[in-house]
Amino acid sequence: MPLAPSELILNEDGSIYHLCLRPEDIAKTIIFVGDPERVPQVSKHFDRITVRRNKREFHTHTGYLNEKKLTVISTGIGTDNIDIVLNELDALVNIDFESRTIKKERTILDIVRIGTSGAVQPDIPVDSFLLSEFALGLDGLMHHYQHQLDGKQQLAKAFVSQTKWAKEKAVPYSIPCDENLKDHFTSNHIRFGVTVTNTGFYGPQGRNLRLRASNLAFFEQLTSFRYGDHQITNLEMETSGIYLLASLLGHRAVSLNAILANRATGAFSIKASETVQELIQYALDRLASAGTEPFTSKTEKL
Repeated sequence: MPLAPSELILNEDGSIYHLCLRPEDIAKTIIFVGDPERVPQVSKHFDRITVRRNKREFHTHTGYLNEKKLTVISTGIGTDNIDIVLNELDALVNIDFESRTIKKERTILDIVRIGTSGAVQPDIPVDSFLLSEFALGLDGLMHHYQHQLDGKQQLAKAFVSQTKWAKEKAVPYSIPCDENLKDHFTSNHIRFGVTVTNTGFYGPQGRNLRLRASNLAFFEQLTSFRYGDHQITNLEMETSGIYLLASLLGHRAVSLNAILANRATGAFSIKASETVQELIQYALDRLASAGTEPFTSKTEKL
């Protein structure tokens, strides 16, 4: 049955509603950045750029680096924006816009987030790189979708138990990164960690300006949490949504974090822009070394 116009919303030029992109505008390997101004900071390294589109906070450049086709797109801040971006990217490759029907063959996307983050453990230095081996989502996005992830929530359940998580808040969930992408970005320049994705920057991360956070013990609960060999390493606002929707839709995702602050020591990078540029270069070098094909097969039978 065709998808209704109210569900699959297309613009007059045939592009998807928020991103203003058509299927031919994107690569199978996609880089996520939060800030629209960071898109040209990535694409300036491309050998050539073939697509430039922008609407609201969603700016997209597609081009080639060493003949590998790449797309970089700004998502803005928060898992609410991730919900828009990832669903619309999936629609671009897995829904036939002419018939408004889901394709019988699924295209798999490789998604690499290049973002910034704050560490919560004192031994994680600012200006270091961290790969989110797991995302612990405090945003509640998982509960808006049908899923079969309840049996894989041991880390999240341990977090709820140890922190005595308030029942009036969204139930936390945990999602791992893609193992193949993780292996590809592994080196002695990057550490692994458990990344907490928050619903905001101030109160939800335990910051206090004029308003006081509801849980004054939140930061201590984060730093003391342990599940086996795992501890919480850093905070940000998108990774759990990326890992969740990539998992549910059959894509692969990894989140790379430039650690610009350490909440435990109070330190903030004095060369933040340089550190972000170094992480961009690190990610692009790894992507270019993979050759021209995506990390996955292009299509998969449903």
